[in-house]
This record gives sequence, structure tokens and C-alpha cells, in this order.
Amino acid sequence: MVFVFVLLALGVLVAANWYLWRRLFRDTTAGPGWVRRTGVAVVAGGWALAVGALVAERTGAPFWLQQTLAWPGFLWLALSVYLLVALVAGEAVRPLLRRFLERRARSKAQAVPAAVPQPAPVPAGAPADEPGAREQAAPVPAEEPGEPGEPGEPERTPPVAMPSRRLFVSRVVGGAAAVAALGTVGAGTYGVLNGPGVKRVTVPLAKLPRAAHGYRIAVVSDIHLGPVLGRGFARRVVDTINATQPDLIAVVGDLVDGSVKDLGPAAAPLAGLKARHGTFFVTGNHEYFSGAEQWVQEVRRLGMRPLENARTELPWFDLAGVNDVAGESEGQGPDFAKALGDRDPARACVLLAHQPVQIHDAVEHGVDLQLSGHTHGGQLWPGNFLAAAANPTVAGLDHYGDTQLYVTRGAGAWGPPTRVGAPSDITVIELASRQA
Repeated sequence: MVFVFVLLALGVLVAANWYLWRRLFRDTTAGPGWVRRTGVAVVAGGWALAVGALVAERTGAPFWLQQTLAWPGFLWLALSVYLLVALVAGEAVRPLLRRFLERRARSKAQAVPAAVPQPAPVPAGAPADEPGAREQAAPVPAEEPGEPGEPGEPERTPPVAMPSRRLFVSRVVGGAAAVAALGTVGAGTYGVLNGPGVKRVTVPLAKLPRAAHGYRIAVVSDIHLGPVLGRGFARRVVDTINATQPDLIAVVGDLVDGSVKDLGPAAAPLAGLKARHGTFFVTGNHEYFSGAEQWVQEVRRLGMRPLENARTELPWFDLAGVNDVAGESEGQGPDFAKALGDRDPARACVLLAHQPVQIHDAVEHGVDLQLSGHTHGGQLWPGNFLAAAANPTVAGLDHYGDTQLYVTRGAGAWGPPTRVGAPSDITVIELASRQA
């Protein structure tokens, strides 16, 4: 079954890339030549870099190699997605454009009637058989000197070859698709590298005491420090969070894509996070690809407090955290009973859990608010539809019985450092007491 799925996926990938090459390179050229060969190299080379970047990251290849492959490989992934989207959309434009050109050509043909030679007027009184009665011959231009070796041959300008209507349409649609894809990826990449924005959301909690009204929790997820997003990006995230002056900071997983050895210097600025009640951390699925135990030790060294299926009692509510479901493969999965089993149910409870799918366990254990990430809001449209199929909530605040779930779109990006239709964010949750 797995083999069939892989074979099917490979077939779809090959067909999609053949379609890209055909529309961008074959259909826009009059015949075989260097442009088509260049197209093969671009498409095949782009995917070779993309696969190489993914494999290098997952296998822990030398970090310099990961960085070398990541930028071109991951950006090609994003660019190929939007080239495909733009070209498919262009299929609807092609017949309309051809029809427009055909109508314009017919209109021009009707507006300019063909020249019909007219006989010369016969002079009055001239006999019909006289030379004046016959059509006058058109004057013959004087012969121009020919090229050497061609005496008397007039010099002629060769006609300019015009592209066919089909070729012209292919060039217009292909060019427009390339411009649209490059612009989309460029804008989406700039948005990520420029750093996350700040969202502010008010969440009322029935059990929250009046004294805690207005309590601020800065929620950040999916920073994804790695071969693309490094130390400078981490510093930008820290500055953005600290500027909100939160009472508490919650880092809800997917902090890194790589080992402590490679990314320790990139994560160092996180030691500068400041909040009245501290910074708390739970693992995401990517921590288990990167050495979760080592990263738990590292974030503790940086001043964060890991909540590994644990709970702490803050002055006005309980704060709990569970491991990500990916930890189950290492015997370190989520344990809701351990984190929540013996708590006082009269107190409000806020749970940190990386994936939104953990909401169902949170509801069973009487959690008031779950804070999650993981989805990236889809990251690359139309990826939001795929994210919606795999998660109960893709982004924003939702209700599940008496439990509320808030999902942040995350601060960084995985794979392509690009977001389209899902801008990155750091969310400041302001808790509201219904007694206030």
C-alpha cells in the first residue's frame, strides 16, 4: 500500500513538472534549442536541490551543506507551487486571448480592402488601339547596384518572421505566470524575514478571578530556527515579544530544525526573553526530529521552564504543558493524567500543547484554554485547506464545549521561508475575568 502511494505521488510530481516545462519552455519556443534545454536543467535542478535540502536536514548532514542547499532548494518548492497555480489559472485565459486576437485580425482585414489595379484613363480622341488606350505600365524603378558577384540584382530586405498566434499566446500566459509566481514568492519571503507581527486576542475565562483580569500571555510557536532562519531572526522574535511587556511567555513547540550543536548559537538570543512570571516551553514534533532531550536541557539553560507533562500553579490559574504526540515514538508522548489529574478543578487552567488535535484530551480533563501552534495557518495558500483537513482549528480562537482553543499561525516558517495567505504572528492573549 505504501509502495502504491509513493508511486502515485511520484507520478503526480513528474506530471506536474513536465507540465511546467511544457508551458514555460516548450510552448514558448518555435523549436528545439538552448531555451528548452535550459528549462530541463532549471526544473530538474530545482527539484534536485529541494530534495537534497530535505534529506540533508533530516539526516543531520554538515550544517554548511544544509545552509547551501536550503535557500535555493526550499525557494524552488514555493516557486514551483505558484508557477503551477498561475499556469493552471492561465488555461482559462488562453482561449479568450486567442479569440480576441482572431477577432482583431478579422476586423483589420475588413477595414483594409485589397488593392485592385485600375486601368489608366484613355485620353480623349485617342483610338482604342493606340498606346494611350491600353493600360499604362507601371514605372519600373531604376535598378540598384547588386552585391558583388550579383550584377544588376536589387538589394532586398528579408521579411521579419512574426510568431504564430498560438506561440504569442503561450509567451504572454507563460510570462505572466512567471511574473506572478516570482512576485508572490518574493512578497511572502519578505514577510517572513521581516519578522512576525503582533496579534491581540481577548479570551474570557469563567473561573478566572477578578484580580487576574487583563493578564497577558505572549504565545509564540513554530519559530523553526534552522539553516535558513538563524540568530538574527531569533533576536527579532525576542525584541517583538519583549515589546509587548507580557506577564508570561508561552513557547508552544517547533522551536528548531536541527541539533543543539548546530543551532545553539542561533537560539542564544532567546535568553533575553522577559516576562513577570517567566517563559514556559513545550515540545513540538520537530523537536523530536532534532534531539528533544538535548533541546529541553538547552532551553532550560536559556532561562525557559520546560513543562514535560507537568503543571505549575500560578497565583490565579494553573498552567500545564504536555509533550507533543510525536514523542510517543520515543516513549515521551503526552500524558494528560500526569499533567492534570490531581489539580483543583475550581481553578482556571491554561494548557500548552503544540498540536490542535490534542484539544479532545484537553476537553476530557476540564481545561479552560488550550494554546497551540503547528498548523502555520497553512503557510502557503492553498495549504490552508490541507491544514483544515488534518486539524480541528487552523488558526484563531475556537470553542469545544467548555474548553477554548487558540491556534497561533507561528512566528517562522518550515521549508520555504515563505508565507502566502497566512502571515506569521506572535499573539498576546489577554485573559478576561467574567467577574470584572
